[in-house]
Amino acid sequence: MILRGIEATRYFAKPDPAKTGLLIFGQDAMRVALKRQEVVAALIGPEGPAEMRLTRLPAADLRKDPAALLDALTATGFFPGPRVVLLEEAGDFATATIGAALKDWRPGDAQLVVTAGGLTGKSSLKKLFEAHPNAFAAGLYDDPPSREEIEATLKASGLSGIDAAAMADLSALARDLDPGDFRQTVEKIALYKWGDSSPLSSADVAALAPASIEAEVDDVLHAAADGRRDEIGPLMRRLEAQGASPVTLCIGAMRHFRALHQAAAGGGGGRPAFFGPRKEQMQRQAQRWGMFRLEQALALLLETDLTLRSASRAPQMALMERALIRLAMLPR
Repeated sequence: MILRGIEATRYFAKPDPAKTGLLIFGQDAMRVALKRQEVVAALIGPEGPAEMRLTRLPAADLRKDPAALLDALTATGFFPGPRVVLLEEAGDFATATIGAALKDWRPGDAQLVVTAGGLTGKSSLKKLFEAHPNAFAAGLYDDPPSREEIEATLKASGLSGIDAAAMADLSALARDLDPGDFRQTVEKIALYKWGDSSPLSSADVAALAPASIEAEVDDVLHAAADGRRDEIGPLMRRLEAQGASPVTLCIGAMRHFRALHQAAAGGGGGRPAFFGPRKEQMQRQAQRWGMFRLEQALALLLETDLTLRSASRAPQMALMERALIRLAMLPR
């Protein structure tokens, strides 16, 4: 059976202990590891690993000892309680062995949790779990986390009260950070709010969120987006003196203008969802530029990025400065 979207999120938080197994796969190893950790903890509890109710097997070991998987599933634990066998880094090479183990599984055996990287639609391992009547397959993709996923992360970290503005900021932050960094940020916020009964506010999130780029980089990008051409040169000199990379600057600029383009194109229900103390400034930028001009800006930045990464001998910082000045003049 297949788990998708909210259905998968709910199952990860409260898996069925009577099921045979679960396959979690995806290109992002961190996303897979976090969901695997959540499922295992929900099945066997926090004391499960210490009570030896968790058995971890690298899938590569099944090449030498195929019987090890079924032995682990049917073994009798020393401590009472549900057990989990975690098979890591599996692939289609292990489909036959896993299929045999699933076929011989009986109620009372350990539940099998399998992790894998990106699997194609033709993957035999993926098809095995999708077709099994008592097992699930869940694919994790690079989509931004849903509101329900963010709320589940907050709840797991002990945060319950949160106002609407803070939730909007966390949603924007979750799109900018990888899953591991986002969870660490939420845990840091939860520690900060420990013993404080007041709702989590937008100011709390802004004070504790990691900076995605340095303040000087932020300044030069806003100068370009606001059309303040004369400020770009001095800011670039400061960045160059600090050893900033032109490629890093270009990546930051592309991220900034993509966010503006998404807002101008009506992303988020027509309401721009920016994060941080400059969100109102970015909303004004998106309205000033418009979708067509922002598409031109992204094309210019893409061309600059390709030039920076090519074998061109042109001074890279000068190329980046020229691109930012052209951006500042573009809306005119």
